[in-house]
Amino acid sequence: MKFSKLNRKTHRYLGVIIGIQFLFWTISGLYFSWTNLDDIHGDTFRLENKPVYFDNLLLSSQILLPKIKSLEIRNINDSPFYWVNDSILVNAKNGKFKNGISKTEAVQIAKRHVIPSLKIEKVELLEEVSKKDEYRNKKTPVYKISYHGKDNVCAYVSKEDGKFQSIRHDRWRIFDFLWMTHTMDYEGKDNINNVTLRIFSVFGLLTTLSGFLLFFTSNKKIIQYYKNKKIISNK
Repeated sequence: MKFSKLNRKTHRYLGVIIGIQFLFWTISGLYFSWTNLDDIHGDTFRLENKPVYFDNLLLSSQILLPKIKSLEIRNINDSPFYWVNDSILVNAKNGKFKNGISKTEAVQIAKRHVIPSLKIEKVELLEEVSKKDEYRNKKTPVYKISYHGKDNVCAYVSKEDGKFQSIRHDRWRIFDFLWMTHTMDYEGKDNINNVTLRIFSVFGLLTTLSGFLLFFTSNKKIIQYYKNKKIISNK
């Protein structure tokens, strides 16, 4: 009986400790399973990505460049630019180097990716972002372009290379908050190997096991069965 009381008490306290987190896991799991990831990614606010073709581009050997490790093409104001080694922006037509893009150019880039029904409210240059920000783990500085409307849509365009980075809106923010409660990474939101999650996972396992044990140790039929078995064995 002492063991049964101890198990009952342990299960009760574990239930209090882990119960709220179980609720968050359940709510977030339901939200994830009932939402369309394309909507979360902001596809409903994006224009179809049509390919752009350029000709008469300079060869890398015709431009004074360091040893090339990586090279991508950027379309800035309908002009082709090479983005070299993730650090150098150079015009692919005339070889002139460019020190990032302007606010006006960022708006033009966003217009090629965002549906025209969204009207710009303001444009900001963010030099830094926190680990908790909706724009994280991406290149900074970045232009944040905010749009009018109930969805509070924002687009992000990298200042250094003019790359259209992402779209954020209220449904994504709900998803992001619930993802944080699901992973229990309250610092960066994306680390599923954090200590807090591991501890609560162990607590959850102990709560479940103690619940199974409590069922068997408090079930009258099971208790009576083992009592009768003990009596018979003692005869």
